[in-house]
Amino acid sequence: MAELIPLGLFLAACLVLMAGYPVAFSLAGTALIFAFIGELAGEFDTAFLGAMPNRLYGIMTNTTLLAVPLFVFMGVMLERSRVAENLLDTMAALFGRLRGGLGFSVTLVGMLLAASTGIVGATVVTMGLLSLPTMLRHGYDPRLAAGTICASGTLGQIIPPSIVLVLLGDVLSSSYQQAQLDMGIFSPETVSVGDLFSGALLPGLLLVMLYLTYLGLVATFRPQAMPRAVPSPTDGSMDHSLLRRVLRGLLPPLLLIVAVLGSIMGGFATPTEAASVGAVGAILLAASQRQCTWSILREVVLSTTRVTSMVFLILIGASIFSLVFRGYGGDIMVADLLTSMPGGKVGAMLAVMLLMFLLGFVLDFIEITFVVVPIVGPVLLAMGLDPVWLGIMLALNLQTSFLTPPFGFALFYLRGVAPPEITTRQIYQGVIPFIGLQLLMLILLAAWPPLATWLPGVVFGP
Repeated sequence: MAELIPLGLFLAACLVLMAGYPVAFSLAGTALIFAFIGELAGEFDTAFLGAMPNRLYGIMTNTTLLAVPLFVFMGVMLERSRVAENLLDTMAALFGRLRGGLGFSVTLVGMLLAASTGIVGATVVTMGLLSLPTMLRHGYDPRLAAGTICASGTLGQIIPPSIVLVLLGDVLSSSYQQAQLDMGIFSPETVSVGDLFSGALLPGLLLVMLYLTYLGLVATFRPQAMPRAVPSPTDGSMDHSLLRRVLRGLLPPLLLIVAVLGSIMGGFATPTEAASVGAVGAILLAASQRQCTWSILREVVLSTTRVTSMVFLILIGASIFSLVFRGYGGDIMVADLLTSMPGGKVGAMLAVMLLMFLLGFVLDFIEITFVVVPIVGPVLLAMGLDPVWLGIMLALNLQTSFLTPPFGFALFYLRGVAPPEITTRQIYQGVIPFIGLQLLMLILLAAWPPLATWLPGVVFGP
């Protein structure tokens, strides 16, 4: 009976979270209640909780996690400075002459916002407010418009710099070292956030190409679903004012993205240092557009503080949960379960991917990253899986989960800002082709791991 206590702890935490209680307090409170009951019953040693002060000190002094508030600040500043609006207007003017040009524009702007902000909810809401009414006004199929916005908005999960990859990188680094120590390797190798950033670049860009290819096919075979937004010119020339507008709208955000990712992949800066470059660059970009007033700056700082406090409070709650879970032998139970799965490491990986996909319906990526990955990560990595490949697979899996009806978070974000004439059924129908594309991307990555591991090896060496 005692061996079922870790499972009961996990299920109880999920039920409390689904009831709507704050995540950090749900994780910590549920764990402490189980610890107290276990001590009374003689099933739990409270000495496990003695490690909590050291864990808290490790969290607060973790330089990798310093990138979180900096990237959040960068994303919120760009959101408040109307960069998304300028980008969408510029791309719509550039591609509006093509059939389906607005759809291409939304996808490309979603990619650029993902690389600029890394915040999924903000991207979906921003794109929904700015582009959905425009697409409907130009006669786009409501299902296609909603699906394009939801899919492009979730690119922030996989395209660096992504908050998901920062948190995954920190957790996987600890899991990888623990796995090596469990295997008797006392000079463990490390995996960094920079490795995940470079590993996610090719799969992320390939996913964008799959989206664009699908939209191109729809524009070809279902032209009534994606009409032209701007009449095609008779001479086929591009207006010089449009060219200047494109350069003015696209160049600054592109330079910021290149500065952040280029400094990491070129070895000039750590992800934390690059995040500070991004934060300063976002301020300069907002100032160049006269959007860096004291009121906006104050709002950005307050929003950044709220998000960062939430992330770190959840991390503290997850640390307490993890200690109690391990105190009951939950890590051993999970290891035994995964190693006994039919199919070896393939079967174990499929089981973990299915679990995380289902949890993505009810839990946010932060809870999944801090609670589930530390439990299953060491076991999978001890089986010989590459940590970079595993991290990208998990990120893509969560991205797919957040897009899948009926509980995908991206669908709820868009539903909250969509016009009344857009039904929930249309949103669900619109994302189905994009879910298929993301599953195709997962299959490609599973069949050919070098998609994720080749670039980190080139950039950072073996």
